[in-house]
Amino acid sequence: MSCVFCRIIAREIPAAFLYEDEYVCAFRDVNPVAPVHILIVPKVHVVRVDAPEVCELGLPQHIFRALATLAREEGLQEGGFRVVSNAGRGGGQTVDHLHFHMIAGRSLGWPPG
Repeated sequence: MSCVFCRIIAREIPAAFLYEDEYVCAFRDVNPVAPVHILIVPKVHVVRVDAPEVCELGLPQHIFRALATLAREEGLQEGGFRVVSNAGRGGGQTVDHLHFHMIAGRSLGWPPG
């Protein structure tokens, strides 16, 4: 496997999982852009958020459950957080495996970019 996230999921590359269920896992980003920067990653290789299999596999409910659990466990509910999924090179996607960034712990401006 050449995909870094597939290798993390297969435990070929070490990562401390903060959340895991049958469909998704979450771990801290190795290049954080904020004090809290967690990646939520489906265990099945799906390239990006607009791929048809995202819904066909029922991934949204697992991703949102992970986000809710992590928000509570990380104490982010009061201060807030941002969730981002980049799609394609023009959208800023650098790893061709669907993932969501959960970012918090500093003021996040709008628009992002």
